Amino acid sequence: MRLGVVTFPGSLDDVDALRAVRFAGGEAVPLWHGDTDLGGVDAVILPGGFSYGDYLRCGAISRFAPIMTTVVDRARTGMPVLGICNGFQVLCEAHLLPGALIRNDQRKFVCRDQRLRVESSSTAWTSSYTVGQEIVVPLKNGEGGFVADQRTLDELEGEDRVVARYVGDNPNGSYRDIAGIASAAGNVVGLMPHPEHAIDPLTGPGTDGLAFFTSVLAHLVAAA
Repeated sequence: MRLGVVTFPGSLDDVDALRAVRFAGGEAVPLWHGDTDLGGVDAVILPGGFSYGDYLRCGAISRFAPIMTTVVDRARTGMPVLGICNGFQVLCEAHLLPGALIRNDQRKFVCRDQRLRVESSSTAWTSSYTVGQEIVVPLKNGEGGFVADQRTLDELEGEDRVVARYVGDNPNGSYRDIAGIASAAGNVVGLMPHPEHAIDPLTGPGTDGLAFFTSVLAHLVAAA
């Protein structure tokens, strides 16, 4: 299966995401923000970084990149899309996910290995986890606080669309300790921490993040 990773101006973790796809056993396909053709990929990853320098709002300019028109159209017809950190911000700006990511409540950039609790295994990107499983993946953000109105938060909870929560101290003030959410169909997931940095014990805090990538490969095989 072919998984594409989009590079925007200012992306930092695109190479890491491509490596994670290969580690999981998929074919990693680089995609460019200025293109509109997805090159026949089966799923797309929007990586972390500081696209367009985070001007205006994080992800606000990337949302209008030519490739995003195609990504949005394909996502709405079921293609799996994962937004990591800045990619999560882009997904919210593109209205593929609700809510917004704002400046951390302590007004400081956070960089640490973060414990998470998996809350849903019913998405294309989390089916290889078990509900309640605790994992450790790196977190690095300055605008990682997830916010939404109470109706939206209740809807996310009631529809099993909270993908992961922070365990222990909330690192950025996210409402209800939310670290990641999914679309109603479960094919689009946004996650603030970085699973692509936890795939290899040589370079990360273990391999807890690898299942995000093996999950989507299994999902695509099952759907083929």
